[in-house]
Amino acid sequence: MTSNMLRLLLATGIAVQQLVAQATAPRGDGADWPMYNRDLAGTRFSPLSQINTGNVGKLVQVWSYRPSDSGGRPSAQVTPLVVNGRMYLTAGNRVLALEPETGKEVWRYEVQNDMPSARGVAFWAGDRQNPPRVIFTAGRRLMALNANTGKVDPGFGKEGEVDMVVGYKGVPTVYANVIMVGAATPEYTLVGPPGDSRGYDARTGAKLWDFHSVPRPGEKGHETWEGESWKGRSGTNMWGFQMTVDSHSGTAYMIFGEPTSNYYGGDRKGDNLYGNAVVAVDAQTGKYKWHFQTVHHDIWDFDLPAAPGLVDIVRGGKKVPALALIGKTALMYILNRETGGPIFGVEERSAPASDVPGEQLSRTQPFPVKPPPLARIGFKVEDIVTENDTTAEHAKACRELYERSGGLYNAGLFTPWLFHPEGAAPKSTIVFPGATGGTNWGGVASDPRTGYVYAFTQNDGSIGWLQKMPEGYRDALTREAPGTPFDRGSEAGPGPYQRFDIGMKGGRWPCQKPPWGQLTAVNANTGEIAWQAPLGVTDGLPEEKKRTGRLGLAGPIVTAGGLVFIGATDDARFRALDAKTGKELWETKLEYVAHAVPITYQGKDGKQYVAVMSGGAPAPGAPPNHQALLVFALP
Repeated sequence: MTSNMLRLLLATGIAVQQLVAQATAPRGDGADWPMYNRDLAGTRFSPLSQINTGNVGKLVQVWSYRPSDSGGRPSAQVTPLVVNGRMYLTAGNRVLALEPETGKEVWRYEVQNDMPSARGVAFWAGDRQNPPRVIFTAGRRLMALNANTGKVDPGFGKEGEVDMVVGYKGVPTVYANVIMVGAATPEYTLVGPPGDSRGYDARTGAKLWDFHSVPRPGEKGHETWEGESWKGRSGTNMWGFQMTVDSHSGTAYMIFGEPTSNYYGGDRKGDNLYGNAVVAVDAQTGKYKWHFQTVHHDIWDFDLPAAPGLVDIVRGGKKVPALALIGKTALMYILNRETGGPIFGVEERSAPASDVPGEQLSRTQPFPVKPPPLARIGFKVEDIVTENDTTAEHAKACRELYERSGGLYNAGLFTPWLFHPEGAAPKSTIVFPGATGGTNWGGVASDPRTGYVYAFTQNDGSIGWLQKMPEGYRDALTREAPGTPFDRGSEAGPGPYQRFDIGMKGGRWPCQKPPWGQLTAVNANTGEIAWQAPLGVTDGLPEEKKRTGRLGLAGPIVTAGGLVFIGATDDARFRALDAKTGKELWETKLEYVAHAVPITYQGKDGKQYVAVMSGGAPAPGAPPNHQALLVFALP
C-alpha cells in the first residue's frame, strides 16, 4: 500500500467519523431533548410550540414502552433523552435506544453486576477520533456505549469502563469534553468516603479533577469545621441528578447535601462548608470560584437536591446573569451567577438554640428577602385540619396524632429537635418542610423569554425528637448503627421521624390545612410570585373539597407553546398548565404516579411529542408491574 493510499484511507476514515458524529449530535433547532434538563443552563425550556394553550386539550397517548419482564422495567424516576432520531433511557438492568416516534427498540445493552442509574443517561457527541457515546453510571462504574450501536466503546477507560471509586446514582453532566459526576455517599453513618464531585475526560475516561466537598487544611472553608471534625466525614455530597453549566464562562454549578450524620452535629461544630451550598467551579479544572450556603450546620436534612436553573433577568434596564436555587427548605435564592451575590438580598435571621447535649447550632440562618417561601415553613395548633377542610374521620385521627405526640413544638423553619433521653414524649418537635421537602430533586424550570421560574413544592411535616438509641439499634433505611450517641424517635418508636399525616383510603392525607402541594411561578426579574396554584386532587374527598393539592416529587418543564407540563403528584395525574396564569388546561389519569421530569421533542415526522415515565406508587386499582414510558401527541 502506498503512502498516498494510506493517507487517503485515513482521511476518509476521519471524514466518516466526522459525518457520524455530526449525524448523531443534538440538533440545533430545538427539536431534541439532549440532556436531563434539556440544556446546560438547566432551563427545561423547549422552543417547540406545535402543542400550545389553544390545542393542548386534544392531547392523546400515541405509544408507550412497557417491557414484558421485570428485569427491564423503567425506573419511576427516569427521564429519557432524544438526540437526532434516537431516544435513550435506562430500564432495569438495561440501557435502551428507541425510535422516539413509535417506541420500537433499536438496540439494548444489559449491564452486568450492577444496575445503571435509575435516573437516566447522558450523551456526548463524539469527535474526529471517537464515536458519539451514551454515558451512564452503574454503581462505582462510569460507562460508555457507542450511541449508534449500543456496543461497549473500548476507547473509553478500560474496555468502556472507569472505576470512579465512589459511586453515583445520578445522571452525569457533559460539557464540551468533560464528564462531571457527584457522589452517592452515606448520609446516616459518620465515617465513609467523601462526597467529592469529579470531572473525567469524555474522550479517554481519564480523571481531570476532584473537588473536595469538605475542605481540607489550607483550602477555603476549612475553618468552618472545628478541630479534626472534617476528617473521614461522609455525606456533603451531590446526590442530585445533574449540575448546570454557564457555557459562556465555562462555570459549573454544583449543589451539596448535608454532612453526616443527618440529624446530629455535636461532633462537627461550625457552619460545615460546603454542606447545603451551591459551589461554582471551572468546569475544565474544578477550580473554586464562589459559593453560597443556604443552611448553616444542618441537622434537618435540608439538602439541595436539584441544580439551579440559569436565567438572565432585567434589573434597572440592564441584563443580569442570574440563577434560581431552591431545595428542601422551599426558600428560593436568586443569585448573580458570576459572583454568587443575592440579587434581592439575603438576611441572616436569628435561629433558636438546641437542647441536645453537645449540639451547637448556628445563631443565624439565611433567608432571601425575595421571593417569599414557596411552601409552609411553620406550624400553629390552629393549622390542624377540621372536618370542614376534609372529613370528620381524618380530622379526628389528626387530632389524636397531635395528642399522642404530647403536642407539637415549632419555632419556625429552623426549629431544633427536642431532646428526650429515654424516648419519652412530653412534647414533640414538628418541622416544616419535612424530610422530603419543600422541593426535592424536581428542581425548577425557567422560561428565558419571560424570566418566570417554576417550582413544585409540597407541604408535609415531620414530627419527633432526638433520643439515646437502644443498644443494638440499626437504622431502618441503612441497617447500620448511626455512629452517633443520638438518633431520631417519635411516638411510633425509635427510628425515622414520623410524617404529620394519616393513612386514609387512597393514600396519605397531611394533617394541616390544605393546600398540600403547589406549583409556583416566580418572576425572577422582580422576585415576586407571579402565581401559585394547588397541584393535585385528593380522590377520597367530596368533589367540592378535592382540590387540596397533593404530595409528590419530580418537577416541571416549560415550552414556547405557553405550557408547563408536570406529573410529580401522588394522585397519578399528568397535567399541562398555562405558563402565564397557572390555569389547568389538560389532565390525564395514569395507572402509576409520574415521579419523573417529563420531556418534549419533535420527531422525524414533524410532530411534537410529550413523554413522561409513569412508574411510582400505583393508583388505586391499577394492575401490578405496569410501569411504562407514556408518550402523547396531538391526534
